[in-house]
Amino acid sequence: MHTNPIRVGLVFGLVLAVYHACWSALVLTGVAQKFLDFIFWAHFITPVYHVEPFEIVRACVLLGVTFGVGFVFGIVASLIWNGLHARA
Repeated sequence: MHTNPIRVGLVFGLVLAVYHACWSALVLTGVAQKFLDFIFWAHFITPVYHVEPFEIVRACVLLGVTFGVGFVFGIVASLIWNGLHARA
């Protein structure tokens, strides 16, 4: 089965962007620091990071960069998949 590299890139990009949009929403609502503290606590790590206040421009940059990275990764993964499953 062959895949469409652009479609796979869009899927990977959207998944990463949605994941990071959720993080941005946690920062916006003020829940991110408590969440991060809990995650570190559960992994036996002393929290050393401080979540800064929400900024819309930073959030947009985060979403754009993660979408772009996911898009490129998806294209590369699709091309590798297609190359490994060449039609006989």
